[in-house]
Amino acid sequence: MPPPLEGVKIVDLSRVLAAPLCSMLLADLGADVIKVESLTGDDTRSWQPPSATLLEGDIPLPDHPPESAYFLCVNRNKRSISVNFKTSEGLEIVRKLISQSDVLIENYIPGKLDKLGLGYEACKEINPHLIYTSISGYGQTGPYATAAGYDVVIEAEAGLMHITGDPHGPPAKVGVAATDVATGLYAHGAVLAALLSRQKTGKGAWIDCNLIESQIAGLANIASNYLIASASASRHGTAHPSIVPYQVFPCQDGDLMVGVGNDKQFEIFCDVLGQKNMASSKKFSTNKARVENREELVGLIEASMQRKPIAYWLSRLSGKGIPFGPINDIERTFEHPQVVARDLVVEVDHPRAGRIKLVGPAVTYNGSRMKVRLPPPYIGQHTREVLGQIGYTDEEIDELMTLRVVR
Repeated sequence: MPPPLEGVKIVDLSRVLAAPLCSMLLADLGADVIKVESLTGDDTRSWQPPSATLLEGDIPLPDHPPESAYFLCVNRNKRSISVNFKTSEGLEIVRKLISQSDVLIENYIPGKLDKLGLGYEACKEINPHLIYTSISGYGQTGPYATAAGYDVVIEAEAGLMHITGDPHGPPAKVGVAATDVATGLYAHGAVLAALLSRQKTGKGAWIDCNLIESQIAGLANIASNYLIASASASRHGTAHPSIVPYQVFPCQDGDLMVGVGNDKQFEIFCDVLGQKNMASSKKFSTNKARVENREELVGLIEASMQRKPIAYWLSRLSGKGIPFGPINDIERTFEHPQVVARDLVVEVDHPRAGRIKLVGPAVTYNGSRMKVRLPPPYIGQHTREVLGQIGYTDEEIDELMTLRVVR
């Protein structure tokens, strides 16, 4: 399938994770994403170690730090220009870009860009067809609108941390910035919807996507349990509040995740354990009964599984129709036969770091992934190229660089 967003131009004023993830997903679909960075660059450029190893010899920006792994993970397929748009000349550059673009993505605290003349109303005057995408912690309105929103804070405020962790321990954050990732996914879908709407109406839109609403929407059944039945949630570790057995079980030499989703699967699981009698017991024969007798059943399963190593249980469970899997570290995750077979990891040539590995786009179309056309850019890599495309002469660009308006 040809890249569906080919010809769509996006001005990306965002930093860190949620919004850059959104713009990267759109870039993967063929959009020309111009990442507008400050003279010091995206915050995550300095979030290292770890970082990619610099090439030896003649490379761009030899005195700059290496490319951080964090930055590299959400900035493929983009071009970078570095602009001080707090200057009048820099502001004019951004306005020119906006006038020629389809989408703007920003994640500043609400009101910040208004002060610079780059708020929605000002940009709408520049380009009435613009899809202006605001990604923030709490949204553009309401008492918390101007509060800084970080993933871990929203995890705490929006219920996720309350339900994450050991039932007998303190709240825990998720191991990756899941709220940021979810918000980036919601925003990416919203931009696609707005582009489709513009085809029908000819009008742009102002998208308001934020972490707290994305996270609450992501509470799924936990939110529904409360809204429908006033049922409050609690922490269950790896277990499920409404399904048993559905958790990590210790084996002789490690841990194994097992998810038994229905009564038929439970019968099969009991056979695997060599405990057929459990399936017919009134205390365990239905999921409702298993939830009510969770502690007793889990104890019996743990006693069985601890007698044998993981390899034994993997062999016994294979092909039985029961979801299961070992607890892999990150190395084993990338060595997983399915990950290897699906070619999820891609390699690209970076002008400062050489050959680097990235996680590729997660979706295939007719059996193929969208191509990684461009490696994540080094800061200001495409400043001259982009300014030339919007009408600046080489002499004008040289002067802007001398004045430290761009780099």
